[in-house]
Amino acid sequence: MSRNAMFLGRRGLGALAGGLLAAPAVHAQAAFPNRPIRVVIAFAAGGNSDTMSRLIQPKLSEFLGQTVVVENRTGAGGALAAGQVFQAPADGHTLLFDAASFIIAQFINRNLPFDYERDFTPVGMVAEVPYILAVPTSTGITDLKGYLDKARTMPGGMPYGSPGVGNTGHLAGALLAHRSGVRMEHIPYRGGAEVARDLAGDTLPSGYLSANSLQPVIDAGKARPIALTSGIRRGGIEGVPTIAESGFPGFDLTSWNAMFCRTGTPEPIRRRLEEAVEFATKDEEVRRRLTAMGASAVPADAEGLARRLVSEREVVKGLMRDTGISFG
Repeated sequence: MSRNAMFLGRRGLGALAGGLLAAPAVHAQAAFPNRPIRVVIAFAAGGNSDTMSRLIQPKLSEFLGQTVVVENRTGAGGALAAGQVFQAPADGHTLLFDAASFIIAQFINRNLPFDYERDFTPVGMVAEVPYILAVPTSTGITDLKGYLDKARTMPGGMPYGSPGVGNTGHLAGALLAHRSGVRMEHIPYRGGAEVARDLAGDTLPSGYLSANSLQPVIDAGKARPIALTSGIRRGGIEGVPTIAESGFPGFDLTSWNAMFCRTGTPEPIRRRLEEAVEFATKDEEVRRRLTAMGASAVPADAEGLARRLVSEREVVKGLMRDTGISFG
């Protein structure tokens, strides 16, 4: 009310009471969500992130009591997807589903109209995903030593594909090149499914991608996994050693997938979205299918994700400094 209650007469008190009685209707109209939720993915259809988002989609819808629509927006290192979310109202109805490359975006595109750290707030983690270094079966390469030996014979360096600039596969290739002293040439793709396609077609000599993207071409006998990028054997494909245990102790780069909302989204709405993600990732069938994809479901924990973003940005800065890797 614009006037102090002590100055209200009987009519004023009546109006106040009427306003209070009407309040529930106002709140009901503002209930969240009051229309379909739009989840924008920074990767192409068919890849790991796309598959994961569509796996949790029905559980998010069940928890929120509203339709959840998944939409792919690829390009510019994830900036096109982020831009779509940035342009939407900060009301929780438009969300960004991204991977660990989220922390690299600021180094790839330095003239964006938004800031990843300032303009996006963590909703919650969904899963952690080790990447796998793989080669076409036709190469005859069976382990990391053979891969590096072959790379040393290639004057222009060993080409390797990954699902885009700045993703975990890109960083893993740069770090392996730095630690082995072997030249590598990064070839960015729109998603892991496309990396797998070219490995199977024998037009790409190596690539880093998730088990979900890689498994079909392994089953077809077209590609062979040779090493995991994670520090320990996790997810991925059974029997595949880590780069760390294949001669590079301490090597550990693990991707993840998480949900973000616009900064400025009301905290009760952000918390409800976090609860929805937690509900989805605790579902036994979702967890089983994530494991089959080579991923590990993790607690949503928005605060933990925020701390992880700070820590991993420092790791990336160190990698850029030590390896000279450029995302431009």
